[in-house]
Order: sequence, then C-alpha cells, then structure tokens
Amino acid sequence: MASVTITGAQIWDGVSDSAFEGSVVVEGNRIASVSKGVSEPKGEVIDGTGMTLMPGMVEGHCHPSFTGINEPAELGVVGPERHMLETAQNLRLLLSHGFTSIFEAASAKPLLGVTARDAINEGLLDGPRMMAGSPEVTTTAGLGDERKRHIHQESFGLIADGPDEMRRVARECIRDGVDVMKINISGDEFVSHARAEITPTEPEELAAFVRVAHTFGKKVAAHARSSESVKMAVRGGVDCIYHCDFADEEALDMLEEAKDRIWVGPAFGLVHNSTKEGEPAGITPEVAAELNLFRKFDATCATYHEIRKRGIRVVVGGDYGFAVTPMGQNARDIEHFVRYFGYSPTDALKCATSVGQSLMGRSDDLGQIKQGYLADLLLVRGDVTQDVSLVQHQDNLAMIMKDGKMFKDPRTGMQAGGLMRAAE
Repeated sequence: MASVTITGAQIWDGVSDSAFEGSVVVEGNRIASVSKGVSEPKGEVIDGTGMTLMPGMVEGHCHPSFTGINEPAELGVVGPERHMLETAQNLRLLLSHGFTSIFEAASAKPLLGVTARDAINEGLLDGPRMMAGSPEVTTTAGLGDERKRHIHQESFGLIADGPDEMRRVARECIRDGVDVMKINISGDEFVSHARAEITPTEPEELAAFVRVAHTFGKKVAAHARSSESVKMAVRGGVDCIYHCDFADEEALDMLEEAKDRIWVGPAFGLVHNSTKEGEPAGITPEVAAELNLFRKFDATCATYHEIRKRGIRVVVGGDYGFAVTPMGQNARDIEHFVRYFGYSPTDALKCATSVGQSLMGRSDDLGQIKQGYLADLLLVRGDVTQDVSLVQHQDNLAMIMKDGKMFKDPRTGMQAGGLMRAAE
C-alpha cells in the first residue's frame, strides 16, 4: 500500500481552535497517523513548510446544475444533455476550489444530481463526494413556479399542490434515487407575487412531503426565509433549514431547542453579491432597493449573529451558480461568516469542514484530520486559521486530495488531467 507523508505544515484538524506543526501519513485512502512535531516519514514526502494542512471543504448549499443564469426560467430552457455536461463542468470546478464534498441543495432538473453522483462514484467524472438532491418542490405561485396563464414554462421547481400531490412528487424523487429532498416553504424577493416574507406552502403539504422523505431515510432541506416558514420547518421535522433571514425571537428559540437535530445555512453569497457586486448582472443599487435586498442583508446578518450565539449548527454555501454568484466563488462564504456574522476564523472553518460533514452524515470518517479517517485533505499556502480568505484562491491550494487520490499534486503543481490518480 503506497504511503505519503506530509511534513512541516501547520495542521488544522477540523475541530480544534488552533493549528499545530506536525506530520500526517496517508496510506491508501485513509489517514494512517497524525503526529505532532517531527516524526519518521513513510513513503514519499511532501514538504508543507509555510502551509496549512486542513480537511477538504464541504459546500452545504450546493447547486452544481445552476449554470450562471440570470433568471430561474433559463434553467428550464437548457436541454438535459447540455445541462448534464455543464453540471459536470461545475463539479470539476468545485473540486478544483477545494470542495471535496457537496450537499446538493437542489438539482435544476430531475436526475441531474443523481446521475452526476453515480458517475463520480463510478469514476466516470472527477468531482466532490456528493449527496444528490431532488429538484425544488414548490406549490403553484411558489418559488420555482415560472408558469403563466398563456404559456407553460419549466424552471427548477416541481409543482405540487395539496398533501396528495406532495406525496406523489416526493415518491417520484425517491424513485429517482436522491439523497436529499428539497421543498420551498417561503417565497423570495426575486418572485414578484411571493416575496420572501410570504409563506405559500401549507403545513399539511409540508407534513406529507417530510413523512415520505423520512420513511425512505432521506434528509429534507427547505427554503425558508419568512419567520413563519422557519417555524413550520422546525415543527414539520425538516433537517436542514436554509436562509432563516426573517426569523423572529420565537423562531430563533425553536431553532435553538432543535439544534441537536437540525442544521441551518444562510446561503449568504447571493444576498451579499446582489447588494454589493450586482451591477454586472443587472442588479443595480436601485434594483436591489426595489427588491428590499438591503433590508434582507441586514436581517440575515442580525439573524446569524443570534444563531451563532445560540450554538446552532451552520453550514457554508451561498446559492452559487447564478450570474451574480459565479460558481467557483463558493469559499468566499467562510470569510463572510467572519466579517458579517461574528465567527472566529477557526469556527468559520469548522462550518466548512466538520459541521458540513455532520450534515453529510459522514462525521465518523470525514471532516477531520484524524487517524483512520478518509484522506480528503487540502494543503493551503499560508496560515488559514488567521486568514480564511486564503482558501478562496486556487493558486493558494497547493494540494487537493480526495479519498487518498491527488486531484492537485504539490509535487507538480498540476491538476489531474482526467480522472484523479492515487498518490504514489
């Protein structure tokens, strides 16, 4: 069994509040040992001097099939064959930015995520470990329903009204082989007839959807911006609640009470870029003001300061894949957590590693640099525990290892040309 020893790096293990100098031995696809200080190397040696060795990152609100769109309806226009190719391209891009795992927050079409996940597992594609999501199940007039009276328009939503339709659509997604079921409970500022603080989905519809998902052992993720939608999600047994921008005190209390069974994710990249960098994508300050996005920005920051103080598990992932949030910027979320939500650098990094793997259901073998854990590792130039922005830049990622295989090799500085190769 081939061995590789990474020496000289500052090791941040995914759970500690500081790093330590030491060495890590990888044998096959697992971490064979973690040592502090100097130890006898095994196999080939990789010099990590001046760098941080950390676990691979987890994108907890990932849309790999969102392909740089301006409007949601654009996703319905792309043919499925082309859409699969663009999804594969995004998955390779995510891995090249250090994301070795992703929790798909929804697929833009049925089977895109499932097909991609299976192709990665079979070695047909290079990409992160993946929990594949359903499309976003929504109601008539909800987020994802782009239909009009005079024309049928596909988007990223599957439409279901009433408990019976929710059960049917949920079962169809189960039949497709998804890992994650997504439902849109609230509206969004980008939906003219159902803004963020409107809650189109009814409790009975949510209950039917969640019951089917949990019966089949699937996690449920929900789009929930309004305070009422957050409360519905908690009461209804949703596992991962996204956004929560307008959560009131009661909703925050409910999230805290359920913190041992839920995760939340702000998906803040879209809010941040729309208010601060939106003009190239047509979101001028005037448009952002008309859509109440500055108010949403302030509400999200206030909410996640509270969520942090209450010890609720939070994952990174910022709705990347729109024109205003290009895929590849995903690691910016970690710095957003520090700058806007009050996280320490290492606590923000935990959200992107060990907390993310707990959402993936892999906290027993991923998300930490620990003996026996799978070797998903990044070697980052500089001290990422002091400056989390370092992980945003591909040039700073000297090594990207997934499952003991090199995607980016520090010995050559090159990414894998095709499928990843085992470290030799």
